[in-house]
Amino acid sequence: MGQLKQEITLLSGIGQLSTTLMGTGLFMIPAIAAGIAGHYSLWAWLILFVLICPVALTFAQLGKRYPNAGGTAYFVRQAFNPRLESAVAWLFVSVIPVGVPAAIALAAGFLQQLLPAPLDGNLSAQLITVALLVGVNLLGAKSSGHLQTAIALAIFALVGAFFWQGDVGMSDLHMPALESSALYSITTALAVMFWCFVGIEAFAHMGEEFKNPQRDFPIAIIIGCFVAGATYWACSVVILKFGAYGSAQFDSASIPWLSEQLFGANAKVLISIIGFSACFASVNLYTQSLSRMIWAQARAHKPQGKMARLSSRGVPFNATLSVGIVLALACLVGYLSGLDLEFFLKLANSVFVLVYLLAMLAAYKLLTGSAKWLAALSLVLCTLVFVCLGWSMLYALTIFSLFLFQGQKQAKKAQI
Repeated sequence: MGQLKQEITLLSGIGQLSTTLMGTGLFMIPAIAAGIAGHYSLWAWLILFVLICPVALTFAQLGKRYPNAGGTAYFVRQAFNPRLESAVAWLFVSVIPVGVPAAIALAAGFLQQLLPAPLDGNLSAQLITVALLVGVNLLGAKSSGHLQTAIALAIFALVGAFFWQGDVGMSDLHMPALESSALYSITTALAVMFWCFVGIEAFAHMGEEFKNPQRDFPIAIIIGCFVAGATYWACSVVILKFGAYGSAQFDSASIPWLSEQLFGANAKVLISIIGFSACFASVNLYTQSLSRMIWAQARAHKPQGKMARLSSRGVPFNATLSVGIVLALACLVGYLSGLDLEFFLKLANSVFVLVYLLAMLAAYKLLTGSAKWLAALSLVLCTLVFVCLGWSMLYALTIFSLFLFQGQKQAKKAQI
């Protein structure tokens, strides 16, 4: 069966989390937030970072004390029981057919601009993206971490170039005076912007592969969140300065439009490369975490089974291939059915927020002292966000209930 290799350093951990948090969000969320709240979106980013800090710090404490590839499911097992752990594990895996393919479709949109005919079709670009994801994951966490660190540096360089070429001055960094009339627009923007920090729960699955998890894992979460938040805020400053927002179509193309305005049409290829890389980095961590979740469940319940096997590089080989096959099939179904991308994203978000909520519940039981009260605050925050999801939260609740009920049935049979 073996153990996962401890290859992730502090720097590569920061690179993995920051690129995952930015991912597709950097290319549309700052413009959407600007369209909702205008210059008050700068305040919204600061408020969001303050709100997400308790959640990030709680995950950091959990990962420091319980580094395991099972992530939130493992935390729940330590706090409650194996049946609840299994339900949480399969809840997280249920995001494969609805959430990850949606992100792959966004990444494929950038990749299409780089592929020659006849490979530049939407479906072929998605399948190539899946193949690259599987290939990078099979190389191991160390190689994947180096790649994502390089992508993170490219994103920072792009935003820095925007500042330099856009001649951003102190007047552009000025925060508008807060007024009571701005409260509604700020809270509305926050509801959209929260998804920029979805990814911390996936990073929890990588704790077991850190060289020094007790020291480096919590630091990677804290710095990774700060780096992502600062990058989002800086990108928003440039978008507001040049008015690169205003409509749904324009919001999703704000970064390419800015690049063309500041650097000329020749920058199109470079932006496509960086855009694909950022989206790829985001999906890559989820592919890693999903395969490790499957492997961790197999290790716990069927240690001699195929899914519990590791490759010579210390990678869950069969679990990674299984995730890749499901992703390819989901992309094919999504392409043929023509289902709305936004619909899939809403379903996936409900799963992520419920996983956050369950992790905070486990943390409240496991942690002590000030960390326990921090977990309580995070639990209240996650509960409020989950309620605000509306109808889409029914998907996560239904999936979770089904797996929990199935686990109880199996437990009763075992007792008989």
